[in-house]
Amino acid sequence: MRFLSVRDLRGKSAQIWKELPSEKEMVITSNGRPIAILASATEASLEESIASFRQSRSIRAAADLQLKSVEQGTDKITMDEINAEIKAVRKKRTR
Repeated sequence: MRFLSVRDLRGKSAQIWKELPSEKEMVITSNGRPIAILASATEASLEESIASFRQSRSIRAAADLQLKSVEQGTDKITMDEINAEIKAVRKKRTR
């Protein structure tokens, strides 16, 4: 996978667009850190590519939530405790 700086993207954009279909993906960096991904797409593959990207992001978000739960110790609460918490929040909302 090819890495490009923001400066390269600005200065060599025509060349990058020509190379993107064969490269498939390129990582855009700013100050040496990745900030974006360029991925080739066609009309036929656009919806599938977007769906895959969103699925990947949601999987990552779920994993982050699980890790946060373990760090906070909330991964060990019981269903009764969860239901009590839900009931308390709903009661506050009805006031």
